[in-house]
Amino acid sequence: MNRKTINVRKGFLQEGFNKKKLRPFFPLTHDNYYRTVQSTAKNQCLGKMPWPEISHIKGWLVSAETATFMKWGGLGMVASELPENFNKVFLKDGHQMQILTPMYLGDTGKKKAFLKDGVYEGAENRALKVQKVDSFEVMFLNETGVLEAYPVYVYQGVFNGVDYYFLQNERFFSINPHKNNPSTQDGCYILNKYGINEVERFAFFSKAVYHFIIRALSHELKGICPPNIIISNDWHSGALSGLCKYGSLALVQNHKIDEAVAAQVRNIPIIHIAHHLGYQGWDYENTAKILNSLYEEMSAEIYKNAKAVKNSNPRAGNTLIVYDCYNQASAALHLADRVVTVSRNYMEEVSKELGFGFDFRDILKIRKNHRTFFGIVNGYDKSLISPNAQKIEHLNQYFEGFHFHVYDENSLDKKLENKKECIRLLSQIASSERYKNKYIPLIDINRFEDISDLISKADKVPFICATSRLVEQKGYDIAAKALVKVLENRSSPKNEYPIVVLGGAGDDSLFEVLKNLKSETAKISPKAARRIFVFRGYKDEFAYALQLAADFYLMPCRFEPCGLTQMEAMAKGALPIAMSTGGLVDTIEDGVDGFRTEVFFADGVRVYGSNLKAQKYKNNVNAYAECLWRALRCFNTMPKDIHHMTINAMHKDFGWTVPDGSVYKYLKLLQTGGL
Repeated sequence: MNRKTINVRKGFLQEGFNKKKLRPFFPLTHDNYYRTVQSTAKNQCLGKMPWPEISHIKGWLVSAETATFMKWGGLGMVASELPENFNKVFLKDGHQMQILTPMYLGDTGKKKAFLKDGVYEGAENRALKVQKVDSFEVMFLNETGVLEAYPVYVYQGVFNGVDYYFLQNERFFSINPHKNNPSTQDGCYILNKYGINEVERFAFFSKAVYHFIIRALSHELKGICPPNIIISNDWHSGALSGLCKYGSLALVQNHKIDEAVAAQVRNIPIIHIAHHLGYQGWDYENTAKILNSLYEEMSAEIYKNAKAVKNSNPRAGNTLIVYDCYNQASAALHLADRVVTVSRNYMEEVSKELGFGFDFRDILKIRKNHRTFFGIVNGYDKSLISPNAQKIEHLNQYFEGFHFHVYDENSLDKKLENKKECIRLLSQIASSERYKNKYIPLIDINRFEDISDLISKADKVPFICATSRLVEQKGYDIAAKALVKVLENRSSPKNEYPIVVLGGAGDDSLFEVLKNLKSETAKISPKAARRIFVFRGYKDEFAYALQLAADFYLMPCRFEPCGLTQMEAMAKGALPIAMSTGGLVDTIEDGVDGFRTEVFFADGVRVYGSNLKAQKYKNNVNAYAECLWRALRCFNTMPKDIHHMTINAMHKDFGWTVPDGSVYKYLKLLQTGGL
């Protein structure tokens, strides 16, 4: 393709327009195109557009992450597992989902992806034979502020019964890091060597997908079936809703597209999956650049007419920016045909509380009231999270001199043997620096002590762990304070102090909080303190050994849109001790297969539980301490109840395809627009 640039200024938003705090202006106009733009958000949020009759789903799931080729979190797992399970169940009935995702190339130092001899090996060490099926150009502003035609190459391959379409462009999808890349940014979120950040990268991705959709609907692509529905996975593809609903009108007005094709683009239903509402794709400095890149010479008029649905938040009066900043999620939350969160309880939280819904709370409340907003819990294939013979065999090969057992709900005696092995492992790490450096390198440990004397009474000693990321969300500081409270008020001196192992990769300051936990515990009892193990870093084998051994898994989360860790813990017979937030409410039944707090606060406001309980506990630390105390009391005084709860937890199946599972809910939503 020839390199092409266009120096266009007419119709562009002025650079820095957002910094002048200009309020959106909605001109009265007799132009039907812009009148339509003005009313689109209202029609979408209120569900005024009729849902099309779809006999056979031909869905395109658009995602920046996939668990198979570039994963950073739960949204990548949804992107891979939803289409795989959907096709497994419904392909025989003529329904199909396909995946559109960037083809990342490069090496971040932690993640590496390359294309060689027709084989793409993504960042998750899976290789796939691919073939080039299309190429086209996407106009986007370059570093000099000029529209440049960037080539996009489309590669197709099949993995686990799903067609993958990889969109490749060197400038935007390179993951080779820039010298100024922040240490916290990695994978597909990296500031790359061309200076492209995550928001600009995914705005380009949305526009490339938009053009690919147009090409498919225009029958320019041989052998590629156009979509009749689109699933947009989180903020990364948020701009796609604006392009489909607004951009198609602009193309018609400028005679760049056939009106019939534009109508098809505009009328394709878009389901937007929202994960954590705190991640929205903000970019203040590049606000004008990105909007001009997306809408080109129509950007000023589209922006002026991009009126949001009426709500009480003056910051969200425009669908394309929030206050004065480009916001990639905003277009999707205003303009998608349906919005889905990854649990029902999180849907309730974001539509009620500013601390969860942020600037979109009122919009999501309107959507909920008009049945364009739903919650569907993420599925999780149980075979991936149950005690896995292959992984346990690897564990035994990895840790020299140890033997962990495969078990299920009918052989919990073997889980007890795993607890004994893990006590031995912790003691070995404490006793031998050589062993520690060989088997858990790059992990900071804090004053591990030999507790091998506890092996003989392992059945009487509660084993508690948490191996999540050391980030504020996970509430390690809450857990530390709650543990101190519980240990200070131990109900009976006859009860054994628990073994507590906490840590993960992440924030230095939170590691300091955990180190202080051991120090504070020592003031209460040196005997209790020697059973506290805290660490910073992550090693899969070490974390897996802890999970196989644990009686309880701590989840004192400040928020958890869905949560997968509690599902993993339950499958291994580690009862979650959880905050009553987000998907933890939907997946853990208090006193049946885990423990949850009786109340939950966000920003000091009661979000879950009765007002009476809120007055009693006053804050999350007190509420979590009570929940932890209940779990330990049950372990010490009602072991049969713990046994039955462990069986219940291991029986529980969150799989996509179980009867009335998530995949069936998605089929109903895709076909009818409701649940």
